[in-house]
Amino acid sequence: MNIGLIAHDAKKVLMQNFCIAYRGILCKNELYATGTTGRLIEEVANLSVHKFLAGHLGGEQQLGAQIEHNQIDLVIFLRDPIQPKKHEPDVNNVVYLCDVHNIPIATNLATAELLIKSLDRGDLEWREMYK
Repeated sequence: MNIGLIAHDAKKVLMQNFCIAYRGILCKNELYATGTTGRLIEEVANLSVHKFLAGHLGGEQQLGAQIEHNQIDLVIFLRDPIQPKKHEPDVNNVVYLCDVHNIPIATNLATAELLIKSLDRGDLEWREMYK
């Protein structure tokens, strides 16, 4: 499965910890991330990540294009709902595209853990038929 990973600045350490905790599951999949998030994940979790540009420089748009072409199966987007972002329209676009293209998306740690455990159990195999 192709997994998209995005984390706002205030959630980057949380994303790193998530990837360390679920490294055993994540390493069996292809990981795609916005630039800074991808680099930080690689540094601490020893995972290979296909990196797009930094989110605010177009990385979220690049990930959105992958979603539009049905090349992403799951998105974990640890967002910071408290601090508004100047590139918020790009952020909202990723969520919108996941909704339009029926891509499971987690925007907080609780949902991310549910999705990653579901992936490990095989509950997302329906995505293979959807392509």
